[in-house]
Amino acid sequence: MTTAPEVSVVIPVYNEEGILDASVRELARGLAAMRVRYEIWIAENGSRDATAALAAALAAELEGVETFSIGSPGHGDYGAALREGIARARGEFVICEEIDLCDLDFHARALERLRAGAADLVIGSKAMRGAHDRRPLGRRVATRVYNGLLRVTLGFRGTDTHGLKAFRRSVVAPVAARCVVNHDVFASELVIRAQREGVRTLEIPVSLAEKRAPSVHLTRRVPKVLKSLFRLMISIHLGVDPSRRR
Repeated sequence: MTTAPEVSVVIPVYNEEGILDASVRELARGLAAMRVRYEIWIAENGSRDATAALAAALAAELEGVETFSIGSPGHGDYGAALREGIARARGEFVICEEIDLCDLDFHARALERLRAGAADLVIGSKAMRGAHDRRPLGRRVATRVYNGLLRVTLGFRGTDTHGLKAFRRSVVAPVAARCVVNHDVFASELVIRAQREGVRTLEIPVSLAEKRAPSVHLTRRVPKVLKSLFRLMISIHLGVDPSRRR
């Protein structure tokens, strides 16, 4: 694609061979129907299955679809994949998607607000008034506990940080480049740092239901989340990244 896209959609994927092909095709059709110039970045990270091969095939077949792989098999890193995708994005606006959502309604509502200048970062909240979260009870509770922890420890102002986001690349991409953590907490750090740096932020409610069980079980994610949160607390409150200290 030679003409710069208006919208870049970044989708981290890990072991998603079951839904990748259909989801990307549906997303591409929807974006075309919205009459936006787009690119879709499939950010494969550490998959053990055929995800990387399927992503390469989609990129070869569909105009506007690109892919890259980072990490080694079995070592997925959602945050690193999302960060790299944001760095590669060329669009005026960037949408951070989830392969099990591909929520075109959020795309349309978020882009309307970004184009109008109402905000520079739009967050799709599954926890605010008006949202409809049809995930299992355990995951809904975990979302509220996690965001409560972010409010207490890091001064987060809002109802959700993880999931759908859309932003003006020129404003928010530099914030992403300054983030220090990866894995799941990267998405939270991006929102929190943006707020602390005065980026105009807006939450809008979303509706979601799972297309498949999580690719990484919730209990396996907890130790990495707590470790990343501790590192982020030190970085934000003390201005020090402990991983870079000698």
